[in-house]
Amino acid sequence: MGKLFGTDGVRGVANSELTPELALNLGRAGAYVLTKATNDDIVTQSSCDCTSDSQPANNAPKILVATDSRRSGDMLAAALSAGLCSVGAQVYLAGVIPTPAVAYLVRHYGFEAGAMISASHNPMADNGIKFFSSTGYKLPDALENEIESYTDNPEKLPRPIGPEVGTISQLPKAGEDYLAYLLSTVKGLNLKGMKIALDCANGATSEIAPTVFEALGAEVHTICNTPDGLNINANCGSTHMEGLAEYVKANAMDLGLAFDGDGDRILAIDEKGQLVDGDVILAICGHDLKQQCRLSADAIVATSMSNQGLEVMCRDHGITLHRTDVGDRYVLEKMLADNLPLGGEQSGHVIFKDYSTTGDGIMTGLRLVEIAARKQQSLAQLGAIMEHFPQVLINVQVQGHKKREWSKHPKITSLLAETEAQMAGEGRILIRPSGTEPLVRVMIEGRDEADITAKAEALAGVIREVLG
Repeated sequence: MGKLFGTDGVRGVANSELTPELALNLGRAGAYVLTKATNDDIVTQSSCDCTSDSQPANNAPKILVATDSRRSGDMLAAALSAGLCSVGAQVYLAGVIPTPAVAYLVRHYGFEAGAMISASHNPMADNGIKFFSSTGYKLPDALENEIESYTDNPEKLPRPIGPEVGTISQLPKAGEDYLAYLLSTVKGLNLKGMKIALDCANGATSEIAPTVFEALGAEVHTICNTPDGLNINANCGSTHMEGLAEYVKANAMDLGLAFDGDGDRILAIDEKGQLVDGDVILAICGHDLKQQCRLSADAIVATSMSNQGLEVMCRDHGITLHRTDVGDRYVLEKMLADNLPLGGEQSGHVIFKDYSTTGDGIMTGLRLVEIAARKQQSLAQLGAIMEHFPQVLINVQVQGHKKREWSKHPKITSLLAETEAQMAGEGRILIRPSGTEPLVRVMIEGRDEADITAKAEALAGVIREVLG
């Protein structure tokens, strides 16, 4: 991976690491790389100072730009849009909408590319920029690396003048069109009588998610849906499930759904107040697809972080579980390579290939409640199909530039080897750097929770000592 792009676009503290200047250059580079394949007449890579050969304005590539609810979104959208226009692109601003809406709308409108300004579940001070191709998919490493190379060398990019300079327009119906698509995927679904609580993380789903479930007849109770630019993900959403769990129990809700700041992931709470994580959602949806003979190759995709209980459930029901590296982009790569309909992460990124090109929290929530309504079972009953093995995850704060160096330090690797020997095959240990934050994650899975907790804390302590 390049130094700018991580596992989910470019991220950093807004106006400090992810500056307007960087956003402008990413816009210039992104527009050029993402449109030159189909618009070779813009400029060749060798004609760096070309102006008159730039693409005519009436054929200018169209690029969608949206944000989540962070205060820095407007600043970065303005800078990114300026960069896009400076190489001749027409920018369409969609305002605050979920990330999966960008992936859908790029295809719906026939745009050449899309850009989402969001740091997903990260704290408010962070922000990010991720690009989508004309097909609605996140970019492969090769394209991100090419964008990065031009970001570092902006003098190689075209500078059209006069009528070839790009323009900026509003796209006021973006949210409505995405809402209409979501509802079109569940025609005939009637949720009358179902009480659903939503935690919108004060983020990009705050308006759309309640509207979707209300339109289907559910009694919707919503918390954390008053974004003010500062409260996104603040003790709410899919990274802080305790508030939703308390609300579900206190108000006798049938279930609760929690989104993250940009709406591409979801976790749930059953009627008993228990967490239903991404692994359980995969188990429920995978088993249902299998029953309906809609699970091609009888296989689903998860990551190295997924619980062993998911493997057991799959084995018991004749489903093959493929594991990938952590990151929804790697899950999707495997799904596309093997033409598999379902994949996801424990964190709640779930992809239904027949409906979306990326993780979509609202879409996943719709699939989950549709199964519950059709089978007339509670979420706790559905979730009982999978038994969780005890799993401990510790996030260790480290110096960002050192997070990928953990395997080079004998003190860490020695304790890891010793711990693995003690476990004697009765469980798993996974150490990995976060793709978006200055963290090293230590995960241990085994049969004795107290034992694996002690082992995880010991490993985390050494990592903190060496890299912190």
